[in-house]
Amino acid sequence: MDKRKHERADVEMIARKGRLFVISGPSGTGKSTVINAVLKDRPELHYSISFTTRPRRGSEKNGVEYHFVTESVFRRMVDRNEFAEWAEVHGYLYGTSAKRIEEIMASGQDVVLDIDVEGARKLFSKYPDAVSVFIAPPDMKELKKRLIKRGTDLDEVVKRRLENAKTEMAQAKRYTHVLVNEDLGRTVSEVEAIIDEVSADG
Repeated sequence: MDKRKHERADVEMIARKGRLFVISGPSGTGKSTVINAVLKDRPELHYSISFTTRPRRGSEKNGVEYHFVTESVFRRMVDRNEFAEWAEVHGYLYGTSAKRIEEIMASGQDVVLDIDVEGARKLFSKYPDAVSVFIAPPDMKELKKRLIKRGTDLDEVVKRRLENAKTEMAQAKRYTHVLVNEDLGRTVSEVEAIIDEVSADG
């Protein structure tokens, strides 16, 4: 490739704006496990870490699964319009940094977000070209089984999550793709196929 062609290729790479992939689903569907597997297979994807006021679970680390902050810090960020979206879920606050999303996409990298249906609804209005994937459980009985097996929530929390799941499932029609997570490997492959198809289209 001569120098001019090489420069044109560099300009095209810089000019390409990254795509936004929004992945949602009720708590207990295996959504985070699916996302982690996809990110391992596709290291070129950038996962945007959300801010939350909920306490850490198990071996979670600050800045890895979430940015864990106090409610007062979160509220100040809201007042400064630092979030592309934020919502209260299961009694805790969750938000996505607007600046971080824009920085990553401006650099040409694709961004993956793991957010609830309410936050996703707000994002869709700001990013109408976002590719959205809803991860659903096979059925409510299986979802309850997974939540109990996870062992991170009290009985009343599990009950609340199941009630919220019904509302969340009703929002699945807003998403570009709806995948039922019966088999982890297959669901991961389906998400990767969606990402590859979008990336191939530029």
